Amino acid sequence: MKITPIRNEQDYQDALERLEDIFDAKKGTEEGDELEIRSILIEQYESENFPIGMPDPIEAIKFRMEQMGLKQRDLAEIVGFESRVSEILNKKRKLTLDMIRKLNIKLHIPTEVLVQEY
Repeated sequence: MKITPIRNEQDYQDALERLEDIFDAKKGTEEGDELEIRSILIEQYESENFPIGMPDPIEAIKFRMEQMGLKQRDLAEIVGFESRVSEILNKKRKLTLDMIRKLNIKLHIPTEVLVQEY
């Protein structure tokens, strides 16, 4: 088992191919150890070269509402009137600090997501 750092796209593709070959390796075996090490290297390379930005705050709210089966009237209980909810979801009104705090608590959306500009 010779494992080298992933320095470029070719190394990355080679590591992915090898990972696919040993994907079902048993933990504690030589291939299992290789699987674990390669997974770490791949994850590191991906985080450096393919970073995933934070979601848009309003899209995060809509997504969470869908997950939780909430309607606009349900969100009105958190941020105020239904008309205010509509304005927020249509990006015509900014979230206030109080709204961000309530959305964080009630919908469990990280404040780091909610405080972003949109």
